Amino acid sequence: MSTGGVDSRRVVFSWVMLAPFLVLFLVFVVYPLIQSAFLAANQTFGPGTRTFVGTKNFELLISDPVFWKAIRNTFIYALGSLFVQLPIAFLLALALNSPKLRGRGIYRLIFFSPQLMGLVFVSILGALAFEKRAGLINQALDAAGINDLLVWVTGNDAWLEPDWLQQHVMATLILISLWLYVGFNMIYFLAALQSVDKSLLEAAEIDGAGPWGKLRHVIFPSVKPVATFVILLSMIGSLQLFELPYILLESSGGPDNKGLTIVMYLYQNGFDLGDLGFASAIGWVLALILIGLALVQVKLTRAQEVNA
Repeated sequence: MSTGGVDSRRVVFSWVMLAPFLVLFLVFVVYPLIQSAFLAANQTFGPGTRTFVGTKNFELLISDPVFWKAIRNTFIYALGSLFVQLPIAFLLALALNSPKLRGRGIYRLIFFSPQLMGLVFVSILGALAFEKRAGLINQALDAAGINDLLVWVTGNDAWLEPDWLQQHVMATLILISLWLYVGFNMIYFLAALQSVDKSLLEAAEIDGAGPWGKLRHVIFPSVKPVATFVILLSMIGSLQLFELPYILLESSGGPDNKGLTIVMYLYQNGFDLGDLGFASAIGWVLALILIGLALVQVKLTRAQEVNA
């Protein structure tokens, strides 16, 4: 009995089921990529006027000091997330994973709750907290005498009323992001810690390993794959930073572009100045950086699998 008709119907049925995804993928992924590559080779004057310039957009981009400042600011923020935010998230996960801690569920909800409020709301609260005179941060520093101490140490009376969003833009962004994302990353680490093999911990304890020994030889190796993923996720999110500085700095890059990120730089050129070609070139540079980070993660993941 021939099964050619049955097989052909299965093939047709498979393509019918795949059709919605393929249409959406072609319309919202493939076409925009092709269009952005075409735009990157053109200089645009509004939506209807284009002039082919080849690689000139990329040449102008590389020679623009504002672009390099945006790159620098973005990587400072990313390093702040990597070396400040993630270690705190891991330490919180360790603390909240302890069975001796009462009310662990409530603490987890408290630390994760900024994610439930949304980025815009958190940004507005952050702007109020870091306000120059009446902000919560300055009031707390004044009450603790820290501002007076900083004036005495540095000899600079600007610490009496520090304007965080003007003088310490990147530090402010990192601190607000710490409040916003530390609980989010904590959840990943907490899930990894709960999957650590308890028998390995018991064996390490029998062998005389203390808390540091168990952390170094059992917990760290067990959570390493998740840590690699969280680091990559944090770096990609940091390089795509836009909404937080846009809201805090009122759509500008701040004084002397201290808070300008690469995505804000793209937005300013594409939508404020109307040069979508130059903005597309910026987007492709950012895409290449993100692809490079993804390749690094693949390499690290494969190295972990070989060593496992």
